[in-house]
Order: sequence, then structure tokens, then C-alpha cells
Amino acid sequence: MFRALKARGMHVHALAADLTHKESLASEVLKLAPDWVIHLAALSFVGEDDAEAFYRVNVIGTLNLLEALTLLKNVPQRVLIASSANIYGTPDKTLIDESVTPAPINHYACSKLVMEHMVDLWSKRLPLLITRPFNYTGVGQDVRFLIPKIVAHFARRATSIELGNLDVSRDFSDVRDVVAAYIRLLDANASGVKVNVCCGQAISLRSIIERMTVMTGHELAVRVNQALVRAHEIPVLCGDNRLLKQLIGDFEMISMDDTLADMYGAMQ
Repeated sequence: MFRALKARGMHVHALAADLTHKESLASEVLKLAPDWVIHLAALSFVGEDDAEAFYRVNVIGTLNLLEALTLLKNVPQRVLIASSANIYGTPDKTLIDESVTPAPINHYACSKLVMEHMVDLWSKRLPLLITRPFNYTGVGQDVRFLIPKIVAHFARRATSIELGNLDVSRDFSDVRDVVAAYIRLLDANASGVKVNVCCGQAISLRSIIERMTVMTGHELAVRVNQALVRAHEIPVLCGDNRLLKQLIGDFEMISMDDTLADMYGAMQ
């Protein structure tokens, strides 16, 4: 994100304050006086044990940020806030568009939906845009997440890996495409909009393993660990990106094979 924004000639600052510390956050925002705001900070690992932390960071932290932004002399030109496609839960639809009624099934998703409703209260005071990113991955993602975990096992030529449900399918985008979409949304006429950020195709974890096997020539024994099978697992999550394309135009997305190759190369 930093490199892409700087390439456009923008001066980029990362907030140094803790979102849950209201006073220090407000002080930092007033000092920076941003023209554009991209709010990506969140507790995002679904398997986090501290349920209350999701609400402290994702809801109250966002509230603190919005309150700080209203203290500015000049309102930012756009405030982009990242929610999550997890809010949709498990709808019985092949492609999930923005009209699907949210039905979250875990605390992470619940906190994001609560955040969305809270953000709506500020729509008359700030030029807000909410994104609902589906899964994304890429170089540098923490190995706690599934795809970098899988790639890391192939990179070190491990003999086996323990995973949960291999047949879970997700709409995976390359993080570089997500960054590009966010930047283009800053220029879009999209205040008050909630928009999916996704590629429109679902890929199973089993397919990821098969692709890595072909790419590396390495066989990895997969063991299903029931402790890693999440309760209320969402079997298929695939997004409809037609609204996104209406707002920013069509653009070529990085293939999953290229994403995996880049991640594998970075781990060598």
C-alpha cells in the first residue's frame, strides 16, 4: 500500500497511535491532518481466542478514529474503511453480491458488521466508503494464515502438513490487486457505498496444494487435524465484483498461480 500510494506522488503516513487509546489517536490525527484516510487496522485473525478484543479494536477503535477525524478543520476527501466479506456468513448463493443480507457466524464477522452499522451513523459528517474484501493473500502474509502456511511447508520441503477442512473454497485475490482497487476507489464517486473487493472465483485449499505440488515437484502428505476444523465453517465464499467494476472500471487481476509463485520465491 505504501509503495503504491507513493508512486502516485502521495505523502503516506501510518498512524502511530493505538486505535483503542482515544486521546493519543486524536492527537495523532490532528497532527497529520490527512486529506485521505484508508482504515485497514483491525484484529483480523478469525481464530483469535479473545472474543472481546474483536469488538474493542474493530468497533470501538474505528469509532475513536471517526471521532478524531471530525475534529479536523478540513474534512478528508475520502475515508475508506475495510470491513469483511465474512459478514455474509453462509448464504445459499453461488456469487455473493452486496444485496445479500449479512448473517455473521463468528465474532470477527460480528464485530465487522457492528462496525459497518456504527460507521453508517457518520455518513452525513464524513465522505465514507466501506469495502468488503474477500480473502486475499500474497508475499509477506503471516504464516498463521492458510495459504502462506501451505507455501511455507513447500518452500522448506516439509514431508507433511496438518490442516483443517481441505474442501473449503474461498475467493482469493492477490493483495496487490486489493491495493490497486482501494487506491482507485479513493477517486471513485462512491460515498456511502458498501462494495465487495474480490476476483469472483472460488478456489479450494485442496486445489492450492495441487498447484503447489505441480509447481515445486514436491509431494506433501496432508493430515486433517480435527482441532483445526472450525465450528460453523463457511464451505464456499465467493464474491460478485460487478459493483466494484462499475466504480473503478475493469482491470486484469493477478492469477493464483502467479501469486503462489511469487510467495514461494520470496520464501526461498
